[in-house]
Formats: sequence, structure tokens, C-alpha cells
Amino acid sequence: MLELGQYNYWVVILLMMSGFYTVVARGNLIKQVVGLGIFQTSVFILYISLGNVAGATAPIFHNIEGETYSNPLPHVLILTAIVVNVATTAVALALVVRIKEMYGSIEEDDIGHLRGDVDEEDEGERDGKPPPGIDRVREEDSPA
Repeated sequence: MLELGQYNYWVVILLMMSGFYTVVARGNLIKQVVGLGIFQTSVFILYISLGNVAGATAPIFHNIEGETYSNPLPHVLILTAIVVNVATTAVALALVVRIKEMYGSIEEDDIGHLRGDVDEEDEGERDGKPPPGIDRVREEDSPA
């Protein structure tokens, strides 16, 4: 049977790739924010895994010679990164709410269509029809 050594790195790779795929492949802005959060969580696990030393103790002052200590710096940095992650997610969700209010949708394709950023190839996919829900957007709310 296949034995996966150092499974925490496999978890990091799985989370990182699933978060990256969600950010790149999804058109829904909320799903992209969730994918970004998953990606950031994988980076947290990676740094915490790198800071772990097998058989080491906490770096508290002892008078024992030859004792190995775990490096506390990655754990401290991750605490700061978690705060940044929460702030980034809050700002991103606030922007998604404003985009929804302005354009009436949180789908990238619909927003691009409203802004006029749609290519000729994209127009052919919808047969020239506007995306659903486009009639809800008022003229004065559209960007100039």
C-alpha cells in the first residue's frame, strides 16, 4: 500500500491547488474570495509545518544543556497573517456587496457585459442576449 510520508505537506498541496483552482476557474466573486481564503490557509499550514521541530520543546528558559527548541517565529508570523487574512476577506466581501449594488450581479461575465468589456467571442456564446438580471441595473448606476 502507498504510504504518504509527511502528510501535512500533502494537505498543503491539496488546499493550495483547490484554492487556486477556485480563484481562477470560478466567475462568482464570493467563490473567488472563499478560494483565496483556502489558499491563504494552506500557506499558514505550510509555515507552521516548517516551524515544527521533532522532539523539540517550547523555547522557555531552562538550564538543560543540549535541549533542542522549536522556533517560535513562524507561529508568531502566522498569527499576524491570520489577522491580515480576516481583514482582506472583510474588505473583499465589502467590495462584492458594493459591486452587487452597482451592477446587480456578482458574476464576472455579467459585470463585464455591463461595462462593455465583452469580446466578440463572448457575445457569440450568449447569442447576443444580455445576461439574466441585467434589466435590474439602472442607467444612473452604471459607471461612466
